[in-house]
Amino acid sequence: MHRLKPYLVGHQEFAALYGVEPQMVGQWLSPSRGALDPATAIVVSGVRYWPLGFAARYGTTTPRFKQVDVRVKERLIAEQGEGWEADLGDELPAIVGQHEIIQLFHLPSQGNIATAIATGRFPHPDWLLSGSPLWLLDTVLEAVPELRASARTLPWEVDETVVAALRNGTYDGPGAHVLTRGRHARRGL
Repeated sequence: MHRLKPYLVGHQEFAALYGVEPQMVGQWLSPSRGALDPATAIVVSGVRYWPLGFAARYGTTTPRFKQVDVRVKERLIAEQGEGWEADLGDELPAIVGQHEIIQLFHLPSQGNIATAIATGRFPHPDWLLSGSPLWLLDTVLEAVPELRASARTLPWEVDETVVAALRNGTYDGPGAHVLTRGRHARRGL
C-alpha cells in the first residue's frame, strides 16, 4: 500500500538546512543555550527527529534570524519522496525504529531485526535519517504476513498493547527517551 508520509529531519538534516555542523543542533538543544526546545522533537529509538515544517521555520523563531537553505529543503523533500509537510510532532502518525520494533514483536535481540533487514525480509524503511532507518507503524504491521511466512523460528506476533501505546503517543518503552550524553547528561534534556 502506498501512503503519504510526513517529511522529517534528524540532527544531520536539521543542521544542513542551516549550513551548520550537526553538533550545532545539539548545542541549540543544550540547557545553557535554550535555543531549541527538546519538546519540539519526537523521539524514536532514543533519537530526536523533527517535522520538516518546524525545522524549516525554526530560523525565524530565534533571536538571531537563521536563513534556511531552500535547496537543501528541496533535496530533502525529493529524497523522501511524495509526502506532506508537518509542523508539529502531534500531527505525525506513529513512527518506529528498531527499538520500538523489538518491543512490538518481543524479539529476543536486536540481531533478529538486523538480520531481517539485512536479508531483505523486512520492509524497506520509510525514511533513512541521520543514518537511522525509520518506518511508519502501519508499514511494519502490513508486513507481518510476509514476515511470518519467511520466518524459521520467530513467530512475529504483534503486541497490541505496544501498538496502542505507539498510536496514542503513550509508548514509554525502550527507545522512548533520549539517552543524554556529554556534560549535560546529569541534568537531563
